[in-house]
Amino acid sequence: MRVCRIAHAGGKDYASWDGEEFAVVTDPFAGRPRSTGTRVPAAGARLLAPVEPRTVVGMAHNTGSADRALPPGAFLKAARTVVGPGAALRLPDDAGRTVAEGELALVIGRDTSGVRPSDLLSCVLGLTVANDVTDRDAQGEDPLWTAAKSRHTFTPVGPWIETDLDPADLSVTVAVNGTEASRASTAGLARDPGEILAYLAQLMPLGPGDLILTGAPGRDVPLAPGDSVSVRIDGLGELGNPVEAWSPRQEAAA
Repeated sequence: MRVCRIAHAGGKDYASWDGEEFAVVTDPFAGRPRSTGTRVPAAGARLLAPVEPRTVVGMAHNTGSADRALPPGAFLKAARTVVGPGAALRLPDDAGRTVAEGELALVIGRDTSGVRPSDLLSCVLGLTVANDVTDRDAQGEDPLWTAAKSRHTFTPVGPWIETDLDPADLSVTVAVNGTEASRASTAGLARDPGEILAYLAQLMPLGPGDLILTGAPGRDVPLAPGDSVSVRIDGLGELGNPVEAWSPRQEAAA
């Protein structure tokens, strides 16, 4: 099932998508989603980020087979950096060289506390597409990566959650202004979702709606104001966002 969040005349709801229209469903994090009977035409809805996470975790040392020689590592991204398909990705005027990283993301469906490592994949509701936007200059200066990873809008996610898809070998493509700039497969990641969950679940609590960015199998792609960036994953669809210049100082003064 493809589960998304939409804004429409009736408010904001979870919905399934059949390729033609949306069918509003019950909360997928409160049990298997069921149709409410309400249907919304595509023209009458806007896709939102498919989740509103409390925790967003990214994996470091997971971008290729050579990273198997390094210990697993993780970083946090502020949950409020999450934006949906079509939302503006704002590049601050005080940022350094900023890049897009196309990644497969795991959407946690239930509490992982007390779950045996061998059963942790059962806690995953499904998969979605993520763009782990990163200020590379700030990353080199801040060992915690906060300034690099948690600027406003730096975590586009969407367009929906796919609940029945094998993550083992999915093509991940990043394009800028319609031109392909990176292509790789999740098969090239150093650690698979089961290993990632086993590592993270022993470090921190994870619960419904939380996001785990599994690492970028391909190269990063520079971004500039005026660009349009998209991340496509086979079987999941395409996440597209326009890139805009932004001055946080001017907004604070307004």
